[in-house]
Amino acid sequence: MGSSVFQEESYDERLDAYVEFLAGRLRKAHWHGRKEILGNYCRGLMLPGDRKSLEPMAARLDPLHCRAQHQALQHLVTDSNWDSEALIRASTDFALPFLRALGPIEAYPLDDVSFVKQGKHSVGVARQYCGAMGKTANCQVAVTVSISHGAGSLPCAFRLFLPQAWAEDPARRVETGIPPEIGFKKKWEIAIDLLDELRKAGYPEAPVLADAGYGDATAFREALQARNRSYAVQVNCTITVWPPGHGPVPPRKTPKGGRPTQTLRPNKSHPAVTVLDLAKSLPPEAWKTIEWREGTRGPMRGRFAITRVRIANKTEKRLTPPPEEWLLIEWPEQEPEPTKYWLSNVSPTMRPEDLVCLAKLRWRIERDYEELKGELGLDHFEGRTWRGFHHHASLCFAAYAFMVTERARVFPPSIRDIIRSQRFAIPEAVRRRGSPARPSPA
Repeated sequence: MGSSVFQEESYDERLDAYVEFLAGRLRKAHWHGRKEILGNYCRGLMLPGDRKSLEPMAARLDPLHCRAQHQALQHLVTDSNWDSEALIRASTDFALPFLRALGPIEAYPLDDVSFVKQGKHSVGVARQYCGAMGKTANCQVAVTVSISHGAGSLPCAFRLFLPQAWAEDPARRVETGIPPEIGFKKKWEIAIDLLDELRKAGYPEAPVLADAGYGDATAFREALQARNRSYAVQVNCTITVWPPGHGPVPPRKTPKGGRPTQTLRPNKSHPAVTVLDLAKSLPPEAWKTIEWREGTRGPMRGRFAITRVRIANKTEKRLTPPPEEWLLIEWPEQEPEPTKYWLSNVSPTMRPEDLVCLAKLRWRIERDYEELKGELGLDHFEGRTWRGFHHHASLCFAAYAFMVTERARVFPPSIRDIIRSQRFAIPEAVRRRGSPARPSPA
């Protein structure tokens, strides 16, 4: 997979070996392009610079032959026919041993990542909730999954969310090259597809983490349960539950010859309550301060309560009572109400401290995309097509995976430090054409 590769080589030599690995995997997926261009695109993303769209990258890579370099990069990302998922899988396979060397895989955080866009012609762009702006805006949204533990994280799956208006518009589908097999799916359905693909590929089993945008979807949690996947997902305060020892009423017995009731009934003597009301009813001794990790300004800790509950939403459609699961509540002392709630189906014997650490690990995926956008130009792609969008994203992930291996090798504090401390040598072919050479790193 790559964990035993190069300890003494230079930065450039390690990158060359990595690109050779990626190119070999892409060739197995019937790609016939030049590995040099693949390497140049990755180098362009990792070189210092504020803008990582095609023209600025070409200028930094080969300033004396910018137009030719631009055309080569554009052909790779927009015209060349290769499998973006195969590249993400290859980069994950390469970097995963480095990541696991720092500790066992603990979770699969998933989230939306949004790209603010002007106009209406870029694939999937629509007026929808934009996490980058915290409000509804004109943007693209992709569903993403990372593989994580407390010391590191790596994006391993990614797919654009296609709004229904786009999915049902033949003209725009043709114009942007949307594959015929791609139709409208809810975001949680895309997430389930991505998780299924990761399991099929043999990646380690670990709990799924998600925010309330996914956790509030009963169908999403049930899909995870049906696949025997554990999870710790945020929910909103309006989710209804039964406290320990209570639940729905069994189907009503009917007189002889009558039609039997098939589904569970509400429990009128012990009705379900919202998680907010349940939190307010807990005694003071139910709350304890728990530390979940060491932050840059010291230990990160909060006030939590944990209890077993049965979910009440949509119970009237069930044939059997829902299973008990954990409800984790965070209520800072200075706040008038609890601020966060999680549902989790992990082991009933899990310690509260471990559950808090697991639930809080979702911050890793937010850190991934801060670095992917801020340092590697994930949101700088200027094309409009489905292929170009996913090609650019997968190349950013490939560059990020290499950075993860570098961070695991020497463990500097951030991706930004790697980018700013390392310098690539200009390829020999460029130097022969007269471009000024920069020194290789010591």
